[in-house]
Amino acid sequence: MGVTHIKAYRQIPGVRIAAICDAVRLPVDGDFSSISGNVGTAEPLKLDMSKTKATKNLDDLLADPTIDLIDLCVPTMAHPKLAIASLKAGKHVICEKPLARTAVLARDIVNAAASAKGFFMPAMCIRFWPDYVWMKQAMEQGTYGKVLAARFRRVAEPPGWSKDFMDGAKSGGAILDLHIHDVDFVQYCFGRPKAVYATGYSQISGAIDHVVAQYKVDGGASVSAEGGWAMTIGFGFNMEFTVQFENATVDYTLVRGADALRLFEKGQPARTIKPSGGDGYIGELSYMLECIRKKTPPSIVTGRDGASAVEICEAEEKSIKTGQVVKLN
Repeated sequence: MGVTHIKAYRQIPGVRIAAICDAVRLPVDGDFSSISGNVGTAEPLKLDMSKTKATKNLDDLLADPTIDLIDLCVPTMAHPKLAIASLKAGKHVICEKPLARTAVLARDIVNAAASAKGFFMPAMCIRFWPDYVWMKQAMEQGTYGKVLAARFRRVAEPPGWSKDFMDGAKSGGAILDLHIHDVDFVQYCFGRPKAVYATGYSQISGAIDHVVAQYKVDGGASVSAEGGWAMTIGFGFNMEFTVQFENATVDYTLVRGADALRLFEKGQPARTIKPSGGDGYIGELSYMLECIRKKTPPSIVTGRDGASAVEICEAEEKSIKTGQVVKLN
């Protein structure tokens, strides 16, 4: 994710990557060509380190008055310590999801952010993904009538790029590290669910590696989400959604490429929708930078949203283990 964020920053005007901190594999030569993620460009990255500080100690960045924003792309277990330290140092902070391994730790970050000088935002990129943004606007504007049903899906083969992901005690498994994107988008579109019922299983990480959840939401729409990273090697990665409105069906699937977002409207031929803008990484980082420049706290997604998403995932896990519907406050 660090490389993914760097690639996004390089496409945003007026941004300088001042420093990179990595305690494990610090790339002093700026060669990131062997690293790539699930989505986004696979173009090899080589950074000119003559203009970028390299360090293994975050304190070096926190003490540097020329650095405005700390972007945390580290294992989940490190989020609370580093986020809180960065906020206490007066920095603006954006933190990759999930906000923390547990809801209790996530709320610790939110509490620290509430009294901090700098702004804080969890990196929930799907709220900024052009296809998802387009669909959310269609919902808000009532373009195709009321939403009757919505299904979200995010599935992948096991993430082999880090042993931390495969240790469920550290990552939380697919339910917390992958599925949480759709959990957050469900609450973004429909409000925080009133209750959830989920089934799932653990296969590779010791935590929940595949989940199917059904949500009770205001308005009565049938809303569900499936997430997992236990697909057979070679499956790759896919994210998708289908939303049934009163007068249209909207269907998105990443693997359809240029025809990813399709609209099936009553009385009209099916057509492909091509929303403008870059990917969700560029969107979320551009938004955070705009908030800093305008001195306005982020509102599209907040720390409380990030903590709420962890809480919902924990409710799903409880439902899987008990076989019961779990209510949410």
